[in-house]
Amino acid sequence: MQSGPMTAKFCLSTRGSFQLSQARSFVSKRSLLLRNTRNQSQSPRFKLMVTMKRSNVLFPLAILLFPVTMIFAQDSGGEKVSGIDRSLFSEKVSPGANFYLYANEKWLNDTEIPGDKSNYGIFTLLNDKTQEQVKSLIETAAKTKAESDTPAQKVGSLYGSVLDVSQRNQAKTDPINSILAIASSVTSTDELAPAMGKLIRNGIYGPFASYVSVDARASDEYTVYVTQSGLTLPDRDYYLEDDERYVELRKQLKVYVADMLNAAGHDHAAEAAEKVVEIETRIAKSQWSKTQNRDPEATYNKKSFAEMSELLGSFSWQTYADAAGLAKQDAFVVRQPSYFRELSEMFADIPAEQWSDYLTFKVIDSYASSLSDTLERRHFDFHKTAVSGISEQEPMWKRGVNTTGSVLGELVGQLYVKEHFKPAAKERMNELVENLKRAFALRIESRDWMGKGTQKQALEKLSKFTTKIAYPDEWKDYSKLKIKQVPLAVNVIASSEFEYNRDLDKLGGPIDRSEWHMTPQTINAYYNPTMNEIVFPAAILQPPFFNMAADDAANYGAIGAVIGHELSHGFDDKGSKYDGDGNLRKWWTEEDRSEFEKRAAGLVQQYNAYEPIAGNFVNGELTLGENIGDLGGLSVAYAAYRLSLDGNKAPVIDGLTGDQRFFLGWAQIWRRLYRERELLKRLVTDPHSPSEYRVNGIVRNMDAWYKAFGIDSDSELYLEPAQRVRIW
Repeated sequence: MQSGPMTAKFCLSTRGSFQLSQARSFVSKRSLLLRNTRNQSQSPRFKLMVTMKRSNVLFPLAILLFPVTMIFAQDSGGEKVSGIDRSLFSEKVSPGANFYLYANEKWLNDTEIPGDKSNYGIFTLLNDKTQEQVKSLIETAAKTKAESDTPAQKVGSLYGSVLDVSQRNQAKTDPINSILAIASSVTSTDELAPAMGKLIRNGIYGPFASYVSVDARASDEYTVYVTQSGLTLPDRDYYLEDDERYVELRKQLKVYVADMLNAAGHDHAAEAAEKVVEIETRIAKSQWSKTQNRDPEATYNKKSFAEMSELLGSFSWQTYADAAGLAKQDAFVVRQPSYFRELSEMFADIPAEQWSDYLTFKVIDSYASSLSDTLERRHFDFHKTAVSGISEQEPMWKRGVNTTGSVLGELVGQLYVKEHFKPAAKERMNELVENLKRAFALRIESRDWMGKGTQKQALEKLSKFTTKIAYPDEWKDYSKLKIKQVPLAVNVIASSEFEYNRDLDKLGGPIDRSEWHMTPQTINAYYNPTMNEIVFPAAILQPPFFNMAADDAANYGAIGAVIGHELSHGFDDKGSKYDGDGNLRKWWTEEDRSEFEKRAAGLVQQYNAYEPIAGNFVNGELTLGENIGDLGGLSVAYAAYRLSLDGNKAPVIDGLTGDQRFFLGWAQIWRRLYRERELLKRLVTDPHSPSEYRVNGIVRNMDAWYKAFGIDSDSELYLEPAQRVRIW
């Protein structure tokens, strides 16, 4: 059973990062900025529909109420460094022409994407460093003669089962044969529902998935969500669009499905593969788009047990629930009702033997990377090479670290924190978060487009934010998970069952507010709206995000903006629909909501115009929440930085003013290269904009950036003041 919050939390970056190019960066060859951004005031496409107003008089009063302290300058160790790498600067591009290239061009030109990556940037660089650190910790655990069921034994045995390819090859598909039998035994419609209920316990999702998460309209309870699923390719567009690359991938998909079915012992694999892809295509036609799925109100549809049975028609919800352990659940939240109505017709129309082949493929596709090296390689060739353009598999030790971190994340996290995290960093981070919250409160109070009543509730929500830093106060209990020196797939199956049962146990119980949905060794951060919490794992608290030796400016532009980004998710187009207790409810006046949406529409217009690859544009609606997070985050971080100066002038370091270092800190953490296939995939599936637009698209909306670098109306990035989007 999937971890429910994964569907709700808003992350700083998509795991795996972003990159650009085929082997080099497009951005190093040319500016990726949109065509026609220059002099946008001449084009009605870019005109905002609202007039920006001056701030009201609440701001000076709030300053007295919320003092903001300097925190990085308190660190001992002598004179502060700038925190900015000048060696990356462009010698040709000016800040106003392309700020992203100005800050990073030398790195973009001189860096190659490693063969085992789809993208390369700060997130991947830090991940590589962290993997090396974790490898040492895991290998030490693996070498110890630990007692059975101890953390060291589990970590060592799991890592060893990844590296023991000989054992995996010898086992062939034996570890999953009992699961394959569940899928292959479906010979009638009546047998389909219980088979799917059993398979979901092993992490196998058919055309829909059910998972436990906090109830968005009753945040003190858990409920079961039911959502569309079932595609092998990254998005429904891959099945429906006539673009040449999609047509080719669909051909490769049929071959891949046939290869997997053949490995499962299917007698007519090629013929069955045709039908499997037909099923997935029909599923794709009925699915909601990524943009539609961003609406938390449209995707919350509570159904009784009887209504679920009625919705799915010939598919027996009762026998599915019995097999999945959900029979005692009296209500479910359906995320895409129209999809399930059409799915009901598919269950009635498609022969049972075709569903059996489809589920058989899903089983072996899900476990292929844990089986023999032949199946692991075939899985890689399709999912990584064909889809994302990655040419080389990661070395085996990295695969071992990744798998161990995925299955035993917090056991590994305990080792990582003990060895590589300094308590002083947590203390400093806590202070910085409080500074950002105070600055955000001032920003809310100074929004003259928002009425007093909505302001009051927004401030109340902000005051209720929970902050989690570095690692959990209560570590996850893995005592019921048995990891042994057995073929890898056996351990992976055990993990799937453990996680599923752990989620089932939440139903009917109190909300676990200590739970984390990222491990300490993850380079990322997130906001969870139903918990109203922001979470910053230990591994992101390192340079260039968080530099204890650097002056405040770069730190506020980097980790400060990350904090602001997550805070802003609580007030973006989705997060703003949840109150301070994590409940989905209307707490805005209609007038204020309308004004917010007008301003957000301006950001959608801007981002819809960005064209990273000829003919392929950023989706401004899909990326709206993250773009609001970036704009709000950097704006709030800048306000916090200026307040931290307490009226004093920031020092000039390495020839850069404080404001310049602030904006450069933001620009340099986003340097990144992409392979073309990966970037094309991201444009369809990723709610985050490509890196260049996370920099240029944001700073051009901030007056302080123009002043810091002397940007005038002749500059490529220039926006007329009336066109600059101001939300938070």
